[in-house]
Amino acid sequence: MRTAVCIKQVPDSEARLKVAASGQWIDEEEISFVINESDEYALEEALSIAEGVGGEVVVFSIGPERVREALRKALALGAARAVHLSDPAFEGGDAAAVSRALAAAIRKEEFDLVLTGSQSGDAGFSATGSMLAGHLGWPHAWLVMGLEIDSDVGTAKVTREMESGINEIFELRLPAVIEVQAGINRPRYASLKGIMQAKRKEIAQLGPQEIGLSADTVGLQGSEIEIVSISFPESSGAAQIIEGAPEECARQLVEKLRKEARVL
Repeated sequence: MRTAVCIKQVPDSEARLKVAASGQWIDEEEISFVINESDEYALEEALSIAEGVGGEVVVFSIGPERVREALRKALALGAARAVHLSDPAFEGGDAAAVSRALAAAIRKEEFDLVLTGSQSGDAGFSATGSMLAGHLGWPHAWLVMGLEIDSDVGTAKVTREMESGINEIFELRLPAVIEVQAGINRPRYASLKGIMQAKRKEIAQLGPQEIGLSADTVGLQGSEIEIVSISFPESSGAAQIIEGAPEECARQLVEKLRKEARVL
């Protein structure tokens, strides 16, 4: 059973963010980066599958040199190898460009399963995994909260969390792309032995040409979406505080909803 796991390095949720001088993204200087939360759960799920049925876990990521830190952590947790798509041509890519590059890299080997997180903690488009499945031509499931692999018959039993507390259960034929949700398992911590072993594990570095793509199909040039600008929400002084006895406050609130907001 060979599983590919796609991870993304995102700003730490505790980091104090500033808008970059370009106004098109955050200033990445002097902030820490971590593995995207739901991607950590995807990696743990892949490692658990490998421990249960045997096989190899290979981690893929795309981004600048700092991404090697995230890949090295994945190797310390138990992944066998890592592939880093690292080239200036990959910069600024949206879900379409990123998924195209990841699919091309994954196609260079034979995998039974691809696992990703359900969405990233920065852009949060929740589209990369779905588009990756489209490029590979494989079946796909999103927001997965339960996964059982039957390697003998080549199927994946998937449990998806729906609305109103309802679960959807179905089977997919392998190979498939599964996007897991945070909470599907409990990610492990890297052991000292794993950290030491990670230093000897391979991180292959590939550019567009090595995965059979031209520079104009990846990164910003290969994107369908361009970020024009980002900004922090503007604060306003429009809030009104109603003081007094509960009955009087309720009366005033209803009056304002009727006459000012006109929602009643």
